[in-house]
Amino acid sequence: METVNNTVVQLFIATDQRDWEALDQLFAPEVELDYLSMSGSPAAKLSPQEIADSWKAVLPGFEFTHHQLGNILTTVEGGYAHVFCYGTATHFLTDEAGNVWTVVGTYDFDLHKQVGAWKITKMKFNFKYQDGNTGLPVKAMEKAK
Repeated sequence: METVNNTVVQLFIATDQRDWEALDQLFAPEVELDYLSMSGSPAAKLSPQEIADSWKAVLPGFEFTHHQLGNILTTVEGGYAHVFCYGTATHFLTDEAGNVWTVVGTYDFDLHKQVGAWKITKMKFNFKYQDGNTGLPVKAMEKAK
């Protein structure tokens, strides 16, 4: 199970380090990405490049991001795995209205072992709440352009 968990943890480390190429190694060729509970947009099947491109449009606009995972529960059946975990994402950008925007929720990941490596096939975020300066994402998108 450690390798399954490492794949999920590496995803958030790569995101915080802006290592977009690493996503190719962590995601399957097609990934169901579901942020419906936070964004209102339906789940979509995307390539790792499409996911990286969407994250590049906002995350580099923050001075820092910090994704923290916990309470990880993993089940493995053959070449398939499911990971449930808590997640807190803190985003920092110097701003007169407040420097921090925090998002809290849980994640559900599905993974499939492909050519000896665990690949994420589904990533679902289950939004609980947000706090801080909720205007920071728009400012980060402008800065990331």
